[in-house]
Amino acid sequence: MVNIGYTLMCEQAGPKELVDHAVRAEAAGFDHLVMSDHYYPWLESQGHSPYAWSVLGAVAHATSRTELLSFVTCPIRRYHPAVVAQKAATIGVLSDGRFTLGLGAGENLNEHVVGAWPHVQQRHEMFEEALQIIRPLLNGETLTFSGNHYDVPDAYVWDRPDTPVPMAVAASGRQSATLAAEYADAMIATDPEARLVEMYEQAGGAGRPRYGQVAICYGPDEAECRKIAHDQFRWFGLGWKVNTDLPDTDAFAAATQSVREEDVAAGVSCGPDVDRHVEAFRKFVDAGFTHVALIQIGGDSQPMFLDWAQEQLLPRLREL
Repeated sequence: MVNIGYTLMCEQAGPKELVDHAVRAEAAGFDHLVMSDHYYPWLESQGHSPYAWSVLGAVAHATSRTELLSFVTCPIRRYHPAVVAQKAATIGVLSDGRFTLGLGAGENLNEHVVGAWPHVQQRHEMFEEALQIIRPLLNGETLTFSGNHYDVPDAYVWDRPDTPVPMAVAASGRQSATLAAEYADAMIATDPEARLVEMYEQAGGAGRPRYGQVAICYGPDEAECRKIAHDQFRWFGLGWKVNTDLPDTDAFAAATQSVREEDVAAGVSCGPDVDRHVEAFRKFVDAGFTHVALIQIGGDSQPMFLDWAQEQLLPRLREL
């Protein structure tokens, strides 16, 4: 049976609201919670972007059952990888071992706040070095590391859960799927592509979790849902090659000015029809993902969505 998740989307809700949504989602019956880790929202209309790790600590304390996952943290610019290991271990302790550290190579949108955004080849080199630093620290080793991009003269993480925090790595192609298989315990992807699962398994990831994420916009009025999805999520169709390099909300607004409401609705299920939302979720299940988290687009609609999900959506998804 697929593990069903709920997304705590920092770009569309404030820190207190996110903790409340987490508690509600656990009570509704979701199996895991994933949290985005941004400095900026994608678009100004989303209106939020609190510090994810503070919110994760509060969520870990306020919940007791659901698994937790950062979706995803970039450990190459805004955070030094040795500090990422310390943060992850602390959340692991606070959550009594429920936390998985999700990692990816990041976006200019969030990382340029501390300096220039590196070239893609350099980013990939930095990301692999970061994985080489984080893994042994989570395992309780004392680390001395000297690479092309990072130096760790002497590091040891003192507070760790009894079982090392697992890592998951975001994959979009063969290179990143191979990194996920080599260094991590799970793979993350945002597209329901069976080929990514196959690449991951071929590289050595067979039998490990595969995390996906699907955006929907539930509400009683389909036309209103389409407007909300277009207003706040029209960036999604640009693809990661574009999304990784745009620097701010103005750039995303400019890049999406020709995206129409019907373009967004073609890729995001909108409205009250539960069958439509189940089919959007099913695409990830059919592609071989073991864990799939839902995003409900629209910060104000989360309580309504969670009530509906408990009553109607989750029972249907449990049948898949």
